[in-house]
Amino acid sequence: MTRAIQLRAPASLDNLTLTDLPDPGDPGPGEIRVRLAASSLNFHDYAVVMGMIPSADGRIPMSDGAGTVEAVGEGVTAYQVGDTVVSLFFPFWNDGAPPPNAFTQVPGDSIDGYAREVVVTPQHWFTRAPQGWSAAEAATLTCAGLTAWRALFVDGATQPGSTVLVQGSGGVSVFALQFAKAAGARVIATSSSDAKLERLKALGADELINYKDVPAWGAKAFEITGGRGVDTVVEIGGAGTLDQSMVATRVGGHVALIGVLAGIVGPVQTALLMHKNLRVQGLTVGSRAQQIAMIAGVEANGIRPILDQSFPLENLADAFRHQAANAHFGKIIVDI
Repeated sequence: MTRAIQLRAPASLDNLTLTDLPDPGDPGPGEIRVRLAASSLNFHDYAVVMGMIPSADGRIPMSDGAGTVEAVGEGVTAYQVGDTVVSLFFPFWNDGAPPPNAFTQVPGDSIDGYAREVVVTPQHWFTRAPQGWSAAEAATLTCAGLTAWRALFVDGATQPGSTVLVQGSGGVSVFALQFAKAAGARVIATSSSDAKLERLKALGADELINYKDVPAWGAKAFEITGGRGVDTVVEIGGAGTLDQSMVATRVGGHVALIGVLAGIVGPVQTALLMHKNLRVQGLTVGSRAQQIAMIAGVEANGIRPILDQSFPLENLADAFRHQAANAHFGKIIVDI
């Protein structure tokens, strides 16, 4: 038997149930058996367990998973027993444009995820973890890390001298700050907490804006750049913050829309969008090839993730309550 958390209907934190499931057994041809050691929380996971994203009764949540390869099936050459590996958010998106089924098969959402001790999956559902990283560190990359990477370096063209604006101190924003600084970019960080802004400064943020004190933070960011505007905004708020992001951005700039924390619908200043020739692009994580490139990038630059509190698997509901309180900085970890 193997322990797992299942989400029972109706979806709520009170219906996250610790249970014993049959052991998945030995891997078949092209498969690997992974002993999971850690997961990490994303807003996507919270949306599933709260019923904002519908899922089947009994679904095992959590998109992120990292652990150790326990066995490999026939034909598997990319992994050996003992390797540390990390899961993919889209296990059916290898490279290039996403195939039609990529977004419909997400662990912890439309298929079972990684709030469990052992999985047997096709080998392409995982990649190797960065050299020397713990499972807890590696588990932060699946969703938050790759989302930030794609925003800056796949959909965007962040390079030395670029200016990037990041919002808040959650997992994606902190990764975006770290990645942008490693690339030689200037970073403007926003938050409603002076204490969190100081922590962002310690990580390398060049300019700080408390958006409670400065509600028109888009104009402030534009002013900070000397009236040029920022090259890329990593936009986690959605409808509630999009207008300010567009004000902050330069002519021809890029707003990477990766979240909807401040609203899912709302009016858009289409005249501003047109006048500035802006590119507002929605993105959802990335491909396996992009994850492999990101891992090479963090290894080359010595980047390590910022970890917040850790919670044991059986206390997953408490981890989500901590997330909902918005007191965290960086990634919340689940120890499996």
